[in-house]
Amino acid sequence: MLRKYSSSRTLKDNIQLGSLTAFSAGMVNVTSLIIFFAFTSNVTGHYAILAEEIAKGNWNQVLMVFFWLFLFFYGNFIANYLVINSQRSSYIAHALPLVLEIVCLSSVGVYGLYYYQETLFETEILIGVMLLAMGLQNGLTASISNSAVKTTHMTGLTTDLAILVSMFTKKKYREVKELRDKAKLLSTIAVSYILGGVIAGLIYFAMGFKVFFMVSLFLVFVIFYDYTKLRFQLLMRKRRSKVPGGKRIKLKEMWLDRVSF
Repeated sequence: MLRKYSSSRTLKDNIQLGSLTAFSAGMVNVTSLIIFFAFTSNVTGHYAILAEEIAKGNWNQVLMVFFWLFLFFYGNFIANYLVINSQRSSYIAHALPLVLEIVCLSSVGVYGLYYYQETLFETEILIGVMLLAMGLQNGLTASISNSAVKTTHMTGLTTDLAILVSMFTKKKYREVKELRDKAKLLSTIAVSYILGGVIAGLIYFAMGFKVFFMVSLFLVFVIFYDYTKLRFQLLMRKRRSKVPGGKRIKLKEMWLDRVSF
């Protein structure tokens, strides 16, 4: 799910990646809406706010909104930079953005529990940290899936899904496997996003800022699920290489271990 890159990914890989990360994005966005009255999984609205504040001449707010946009941009930049500059382990390079996201969200949770005084400046900084986290996630999923998976932006997803549904009114399009696969992926992401938002809302009303720890734990599960799966595959390869006459298989599997792990 995490270690495969671009064209080597299957529909199953993208559905797993999309559903799990969309679930966490929904959790983050709904939580930020409840607590801070701001969306943090995308920046479409922030561009509108930026234009509004420029028109009003509120330059302090202009700088803050621009700072938010930069943090989301920087998160995407860092995620893709780590992916394209991985030298040895694609899994580690692809997992690092999620680790950084966990650090960001856990920091918001800790600050919210013990230090948050509900001032405007604090709120603006915490929103920025969450935008950075969502930028990291969106940059990762888009980079390793060749832009097939984007889990923090529902506007484009809804547009693509509506176009596909419209195309499916004609039989010739319904018979195209690539279009059916894309519709399945987009539908899964949308449902996961909503489900994550609903669950986050319920957790927040019961536990407050601890919801950020729940999101972080979920991301830890995503990382270690893929790690466990990878280790199991490597173990099975080593076992198969021990069969009689399997010398060539062993050499091939050793090479695969080097390039994939």
